Amino acid sequence: MPIYGYSCQACGFKKDCLQKMGDAPIVDCPACGKPEFTKQVSAPSFRLAGTGWYETDFNTGAKKNLAGDRDTSSSATSD
Repeated sequence: MPIYGYSCQACGFKKDCLQKMGDAPIVDCPACGKPEFTKQVSAPSFRLAGTGWYETDFNTGAKKNLAGDRDTSSSATSD
């Protein structure tokens, strides 16, 4: 289950909440009770980077490499 950061716009109270993805957002602030508790935008906790990650692992056509479009098969030198 993901952890969502919340912040109250009325009193400034902040809290991280463990919720299912399908759960409704929490609206009422646990500190002041006002309906101004909103989800905060945050960075993901991981990033897929490097030459081994593709746009999709289930793509049946030409795969796109997110790290760069270096084609090693056509870079061979001819004598």
